[in-house]
Amino acid sequence: MSSLPSFRRFLLIGRPAEGAGLSAGGRDARIDVVRGLALLIIFINHMPGNVASAYTPYNFGFSDAADIFVLLAGVSATLAYGGLIEQRGFSIAALKLGARLWTLYIAHIAVFIIVCGVVATAVTRTENPLYVEMINIQPFFRDTVEALIGALTLTYQPSYLDILPLYIVLLALFPAIYYAARISPLLTLVGSLAIWQAALVFELNLPNGNAGVWFFNPFAWQVIFTLGVVIGRAALLGVGAPRRAWLDAAALAFIVFAWVVKTATGNPTGIAVLNDWFDSVQLGSDKTNLAWMRLIHIGALTWLAIRWLPAGGSMAKYAPGHVLACVGQNSLHVFCVGIVLAIIGQILLAETSFALGVQLLICTAGITILTGLGMFLSWYRSITKRGESAEPTQVRGTQAPRPSLSSR
Repeated sequence: MSSLPSFRRFLLIGRPAEGAGLSAGGRDARIDVVRGLALLIIFINHMPGNVASAYTPYNFGFSDAADIFVLLAGVSATLAYGGLIEQRGFSIAALKLGARLWTLYIAHIAVFIIVCGVVATAVTRTENPLYVEMINIQPFFRDTVEALIGALTLTYQPSYLDILPLYIVLLALFPAIYYAARISPLLTLVGSLAIWQAALVFELNLPNGNAGVWFFNPFAWQVIFTLGVVIGRAALLGVGAPRRAWLDAAALAFIVFAWVVKTATGNPTGIAVLNDWFDSVQLGSDKTNLAWMRLIHIGALTWLAIRWLPAGGSMAKYAPGHVLACVGQNSLHVFCVGIVLAIIGQILLAETSFALGVQLLICTAGITILTGLGMFLSWYRSITKRGESAEPTQVRGTQAPRPSLSSR
């Protein structure tokens, strides 16, 4: 834990102390475990109406897995590219960042095409044209060329295919946000909040074809990403959260308050002037433009996670944490497959009239596939790295020794 003066210095000028350098700490399993859990929750929530979705965080608080995903995207980007900027300079980091942006873009287009194929197959087999409307994919069948151009320019996004475009835009803005955070994390956060509020006042958003605007307004959601960048910058410099019991209590109290509000029926306080507010937040806080309640809620959760979840590799030591960490370490692959599985799941649920057994089977099968994919990719990466490090370096002019019988 850092002292309060060091923490204040970091917030003001981006450095905890004179001469402070990058932290040499290892990978923090908290990021992978929590991100892995968020990805599985996103898969469940992308199949509205299934029984499992009633037990996801959205029903017990003002924020949900999407907020966690964007926050951790900012943290991870800082640890990956911020560290690269400090160690090897901006040019090398820019190359890596550009390669990642291209990968995200190709992944988005691939998922778009696959989902269109899935829906087209479902419509053909079931003769139910409503599946076209289910995820706002009518433009693709009405004018395929125009829809493809819109998909390529990110100006047309079917429902459930809108998180990756947001991530692409935010990651493209990462260098500017990171360099601002190097100067002053506090001023960076204040500027981010100002952009968000200005976007609300002037109704700024990006176009999304006939649907109007992006479901995730990047002018608003950059606030959560920026918060993640600041947290990642603190981690790079080894700056911890100061011990403040009153902040812990305030964060916990707000989370409990959100739980009570979301699980209550109507207005539990009986104060008539609050009736409309309770009705609005119980239906769901504004997700497109990022309601204040969402931001405060994710902030409270983040504070408690930083303060009380064990750092380092502790959370991945046991089987459940290890499995979730594998999912989180392979987030792009798992997310893309999860989107396709969720669309297939929606169709199967509709075709079976949301039978309870089918709901449970689809959720279980999907989670099994996604966790299995994460574990396989982690295993494959480990043996690939092990194979590269174990390659013998043969000295010129000599022969590698032949294995003896005893070495078999």
